[in-house]
Amino acid sequence: MTAGALVIVLGDQLDLQAAAFDGFDPAHDTVFMAEVPQESTHVWSTQPRIAMFLAAMRHFAQALREAGRPLHYVRLDDDGNRGTLAAELQAAIARLQPERLVMTAPGDWRVYQALREVAAAAGLPLDVRDDRHFYATVREFAAHARGRRSLRLEYWYRELRQRHQVLMAPDGVQPAGGAWNFDAANREAFGSAGPPLDATRLAFEPDALTRQVLALVRQRFAEHAGQLDSFAWPVNRAQALQALAHFIAHRLPHFGRWQDAMWPGEPWLFHSQISAALNLKLLNPREVVAAAEAAWHAGDAPLPAVEGFIRQVLGWREYVRGIYWTRMPGYLQHNALGATHDLPAWYWTGDTDMACLRDAIVQTLQHGYAHHIQRLMVTGLYALLHGVQPQQVHAWYLAVYVDAVEWVELPNTLGMSQFADGGLMGSKPYVATGRYIERMSSGSLCARCRFRPGERVGEQACPFTTLYWDFLGRHEALLAGNRRMAMQLKNLRRLDDVQRQAIAERAHAVRQPGFASPHR
Repeated sequence: MTAGALVIVLGDQLDLQAAAFDGFDPAHDTVFMAEVPQESTHVWSTQPRIAMFLAAMRHFAQALREAGRPLHYVRLDDDGNRGTLAAELQAAIARLQPERLVMTAPGDWRVYQALREVAAAAGLPLDVRDDRHFYATVREFAAHARGRRSLRLEYWYRELRQRHQVLMAPDGVQPAGGAWNFDAANREAFGSAGPPLDATRLAFEPDALTRQVLALVRQRFAEHAGQLDSFAWPVNRAQALQALAHFIAHRLPHFGRWQDAMWPGEPWLFHSQISAALNLKLLNPREVVAAAEAAWHAGDAPLPAVEGFIRQVLGWREYVRGIYWTRMPGYLQHNALGATHDLPAWYWTGDTDMACLRDAIVQTLQHGYAHHIQRLMVTGLYALLHGVQPQQVHAWYLAVYVDAVEWVELPNTLGMSQFADGGLMGSKPYVATGRYIERMSSGSLCARCRFRPGERVGEQACPFTTLYWDFLGRHEALLAGNRRMAMQLKNLRRLDDVQRQAIAERAHAVRQPGFASPHR
């Protein structure tokens, strides 16, 4: 075989139509893929996340072989596995002697820098091509951001809606339905009876290839947190399409109304559960958006639900990617609130008396999944109020979720959840008392908890409520100029010095190791 291109495919680039394959010549070119321990240990990834990537990669390798594309594939359990992507790529270059390297733009700054260094050391050109699994390029986002004093999702979202004519009125200028978003219609709780409809997810029984991966992960990563008994994620293109179709038909019509609702023991509800398939590139966002918009046109789903879902894909997904690639590597170091506390150890076990946190963390470890309100307003909110160093929060989120790739996870964590970028990404810190969780779970979570969301001091005070008032007090000066925090700070100023001191003392107790442990 005459030396040609070595096409690098990473674990989140599982698309036969990716830009890296443009002009691929099976007579000369070879695909490079590698499973390496480093990608499961640079953050201490949970078993569901590791299994998701490995199972999807092995199924994609199978698809490459069936497509007749020569493949150099390194398995995790191969003898002599060199441990890192860089080392395996170096070995592949030495063996295959390619003329050049080709890849689709990666989703992780660390990986990108490592591969660039390998290419430079080998004296090979590295052709990095745009990732077509996004509506906009990073260059287009950079042009949008240039000269703006602040970045906000809404403006980018509207620009993309107009440019790609998604959910637009016949004039192509105004939004369908006369509004750009329908948040007011999308914030209902379930009520005391709980979810009124069955929201069971579409589960995929692991095939022989996936079962091999599950066995390998259980054996190789036995010390890592998480469970694999319920692993049923889509791990190939055909399954991802099935998952999308199932969501559009059965859950999208109800998604908008209840997208912020929570209920104990109900991890799936009306969310799509396709983010992992999207982020591994088993689905293209254009087909996802088109399917949702078609459901609205057909009268199968209401506009508020469809718009709310499309905003997550066409709006938020594009926005966080732009933030990541225009702000790295410095973005990773942000800590605008000066948070220094360690992540509580029970984030890795769910072993806490706080019912909402226990529910969200246990399901996260069981399934590698939690919906966006559990991430933002339960696990994320507690870490923010507690004052956890944001880099530790980032490492946890990147480690535990099956859909976590750094380009999407890092801005969501440091910017949206922890306000560590000081407001670059979002206009205010998302802080609330335990009353928010009580309201959005219709009291169901708080009824199972020994703490009381309406109390801010005392042994029964909800830690969220205590830490909320403590947070406002600690950051009052920093937040004073934020108009969106004016009402919350006004309420804070109604507290006298004695009340503030009691809150500070209770907050100190809440932050102690072992607090709210059922074994204490």
